[in-house]
Formats: sequence, structure tokens, C-alpha cells
Amino acid sequence: MADELLRPDGSLRPAWRPLIRHLAAQSAETRARAFARGDQYLHDTGVYFRQHTGEGSTERSWPLSHVPVVISGREWAKLSEGIVQRAELLERVMADLYGPGDLVKQGYLPADLVARNPEWLRPIVGVQPRSGHFLHFLAFEIGRSPDGSWLVLGDRTQAPSGSGFALENRIATGRVFHDLFPKANVERLAGFFRSFRDALIGLRAEDGSRVAILTPGQHTDTYYEHAYIARYLGFMLLECEDLAVRSGQLKVRTVAGDEPVSVLWRRLDSRFADPLELDESSALGTPGMVSALRAGAITMVNCLGSGALESRALMAFLPRICEALTGESLKLPNIATWWCGQPSERAYVRDNLHRMLIGPAQSTKLPFDIDAGTALGGRFRGSAHGSVTDWLEREGDTLVGQEAVTLSTTPAMVGDRLVPRPMVVRVFAARTPQGWTVMPGGYARIGRSGDPTALAMQAGGSVADVWITSEAPVASETLARATRGLSCAASRGCCRRGRRTTSSGSGAMSSGPRTVCGRSAPTTCVSRITAPMRCRWWKASPAFSRATGSIRPKSRCRPAFCSSSTSRAAARPRCATASPPMAGARFPILPPRPARSPRAATPATMPPGP
Repeated sequence: MADELLRPDGSLRPAWRPLIRHLAAQSAETRARAFARGDQYLHDTGVYFRQHTGEGSTERSWPLSHVPVVISGREWAKLSEGIVQRAELLERVMADLYGPGDLVKQGYLPADLVARNPEWLRPIVGVQPRSGHFLHFLAFEIGRSPDGSWLVLGDRTQAPSGSGFALENRIATGRVFHDLFPKANVERLAGFFRSFRDALIGLRAEDGSRVAILTPGQHTDTYYEHAYIARYLGFMLLECEDLAVRSGQLKVRTVAGDEPVSVLWRRLDSRFADPLELDESSALGTPGMVSALRAGAITMVNCLGSGALESRALMAFLPRICEALTGESLKLPNIATWWCGQPSERAYVRDNLHRMLIGPAQSTKLPFDIDAGTALGGRFRGSAHGSVTDWLEREGDTLVGQEAVTLSTTPAMVGDRLVPRPMVVRVFAARTPQGWTVMPGGYARIGRSGDPTALAMQAGGSVADVWITSEAPVASETLARATRGLSCAASRGCCRRGRRTTSSGSGAMSSGPRTVCGRSAPTTCVSRITAPMRCRWWKASPAFSRATGSIRPKSRCRPAFCSSSTSRAAARPRCATASPPMAGARFPILPPRPARSPRAATPATMPPGP
């Protein structure tokens, strides 16, 4: 079994030495206080995930593993080359699946495997993306195999999640190790998000249209991340009901009338996007979305139908497809996979059941997400099944076999001791005008025990930051703007009805998420990274379209102010006039209070940006 902390000979990996020395020099009490700082930040910010049970779903605190996963910059550079190659390969595969279909014609992919894929959407066949590309933002689950090499366990092309949580993990871990992080030469994440934000803005049409993030709504388990990313990048956060297709153009409803949206970062599954041409039972879709995509009126990130690339069975054919399309072998191979619809592959899986994981071919779950319908080591997890061999012979064309790889371990603090726990890392790649760029970090999932099937948060697993360390000093970088003398509402252009202007240069007036500062959304503005400022909670009024910024305050609007040398009265008029008065508002625009004498500034010491 490979280990992230130790080399095969038992010596400490060089990238880990500063962190281990730092932990060893701390007393138990000092370490507990440091961990509490990170937990308190997550609690105050309202970071949560939604845990689903048989009785419904509940909001749970964010399970941060305080010790980050450390990877050297040299090793990460090699990983990045493989990730970029894989991202470009998936782009070419999707272009063929929804275009000429040469991979099927030439025998590189079985036709019935594509046709049976529920995420392959026939209405998208022949659609040419306005940007020229189907894929713009991808995630990959990777793990280290026993021989020390890295493997791709799963491709995330549908609506990859986790990048916002990676940011929050970074900020919380930066508070835990506030004295180590600035001098540990850890690569920053802000540059990655800046490049992707600028790329999305560059994809807009010339009519001054907007960039928006499309969310299924507050009840999805990743809604917090949708709201956080929208606020961090300065984009609108919308649901499908906020949108309408008029004259072939996608529009968002605002108090000033319908305004065009030409770039949509989609965070819901493709089949729900349009009830007219896709899933007619969908209550989340916007009628006409596919027609707007077909007409080239919108750039979709990622394009509808991209979920077809997440199929487990596709991984069995990617090595051969890569050689056919690029003339190269995969630099970052995926876990060994065999589609059991072919006689020779089915026989091989049957003869090696003891080291196989067998499951549905069209499943998008990761290999370690084992349920009752999965066989591991020749045995089912449940007891209501017959022989695995009979199952293979009867339903082989709907099954795949994957090698049961033992994942590497990483240190996690349990009690007052570092113990090894299995882990996987989710890494992210974004398309920019210069090509694919890889986030220098990621989002690690840590098992709660030595069981590699208990990595998911739904199963009790935890998450950790990923530090990519450089041998040279790293410049501090952040997307957050340090604002002095303004309330957090004013610093982000908030008016008292929750309307917000963007700071990204997108030129759009952005309405906040469904609950602008409520329990189901971030409770602090993005500027909290450089200045400790908090918003009051606001509650959306059900009587108005929430996309228009028709917000009713839960209590009288009193934004909290950061320490500054500017009086509250100086900032309040800007907050009150950030957008024009709204017709039909249920509450009046509050006048500014009388001027008061300015307070002395008290500078705050904060950790560097992510």
C-alpha cells in the first residue's frame, strides 16, 4: 500500500517535512486551538453539506480534516500534463459522439453502449457549440496505486462540483496553519479562478450580455458551493424559472426587463434542463433551452449531454481511443476496466473475480462507491443475489469489471495522533484562451477508517485541503478586494434589497442567491478573505421573482461595518443607491442616518488569500 507521507523505504517525503516539523513542535493544547480556528471559521461562514437519509435530508457541518494532503510541485507538474491530455481527449470524444460518430463506425466504441447511455442525448446530436468547444470545466478523481503511480478513478464532466469547497478548505486550513502557510511555498488557487472567470467573460456575445451560474435550487447537496462560487466570481446565480427563451435568445427576468444571458455555467444534470426536448417531467428546466443552444445563442459550460462521458464503461475504451486520436498512450491512465459485453473480456473478469469490482456499465459512481448491486471480490454486498458468475453470463452487456485497487493513505489527526487513512483527490481543469489550465490544488476525501469504501461524506468521510508546494517562494494572490471604510454590503455593491453589482468586470448587475445571506447560503461577503466583515441575514420574499432582487429584510437593514476611518454615514448612501428603487417593494428605502464622528481604524491580521 502506498502512503502520501512516507516513501516506500519508510523515509519522510521532502514535501511533508515543514508541516510535520510544525505539528511536532506544537503542544496538544496549541494544536487544539489551531484546529478550533478552522472549525470556527467554517461554522461562522455557514459551510455545510446536505446529508441524505431514508427519512429525507439534513444539513450537516462541514467535516474538515485539518491536516492537508501535501504534493510536491514536480510531481504535480507531471500529473497536470496527464490531466490536460485527458481533458483534450474527452473533448474530442464528445465532439465525435454528437457529431460524425466515427468512433462507433470504426469500431472503437460499441454502438449499443452509446445508445443505452441515459446521458447520451439524441436532441444534441449535430449541435455545434458557439464557443467551438463542448467542455470548459472538468474534474477528475485520482488516487495513488500500490506501486506509487497515479490513476484516474472517474471523470466528472456533467456538472463538476467541489471547486468552491476547495476554496473554503484552503481558507479554513490557512487559519489553522496561519503561521506556517505564508512561508510554506504553497501554490495559490486564486490565479486559477481568475483565469477561468476571465475566460467566461470573454465568451460573452458582443451585445453586453451576462454570465450566470445555473443551480437546481437550495435543496441540492451542493447549493452552498453554487452560491459561494457565484459570489466569489461575481456572477449571477439563477434557477431555470428565472430564465426564459424569447425569439431564440436566453433571457433573465429583471426589474428593468428581460436581459440576455449568453454564457451559462450549468450546475444541474443535462436531462433536466429543457422539459420540451429532454425530460418532459422535469420541473427544473427552462423550455426552449436546447433550441437556444442549437441556434448558437448561448455557450453552455459544459454543453448539454456531457454526462455521457462519465460512464464507467467508456473507461474500458479510452486507452485505445487515445492512441487512435492522438497517437499517444494515456499519460495518466485510468483504473483498469473491462466491459463484459465482449466474450473475451467477460471471460477474463470471470476468471479473476477475486480481484474485481463488478457493477453497472452505465453507472457514474466511483469504484469505491459500493452498493448492494455491486460485487467485490466475487461476492455481493447484499444477500439477495445469486451467483456472480451467473449474473455475468446473464447480464454481461450491462456490466463492467474494474480492478479493485488499494488506495494510498494520508495522515489524519485522530485524537492526538496521526493515523493513516485512505484518500482520493479531486482535481480540476478549466479551459482558457491559452488552453487547459489545472488548479494547483484540489479537494481530498479522507476515509473515516481504513475501509476504502467509506470515503464519501455521506458515509462519514471527511475532506482536506491539497497543498502543492514549490521549491521557490510563491507570490500571494487573491480575488478578494480589500475595502476600507465601507460596509460589506457597500463593498460588493449591495443595495438594501439584496441587489449586487459584480466586481469582475462582467458589466452585470447581479442578484444574490436565493437566500442572499441566509442559512442556506454563505453568510459573509467574498471580501471576508481580506477583511473580517459580515452581512445580516436576508430572506427572500416568495411574492416576487427572486431573480429580480425583490428581497424583504428579516429585520431592519443594518449591515455590519469593518473597522475603518470612514463613518457609517459616508458609506450608507452608496449602499442605499446601488440600484434604482424597485417598483412594488414591500418596504421603503431607508434614509441614511445622521453623520457620526469617525472611529479610529483597527487593522485586522488575516491569513493570506487562497
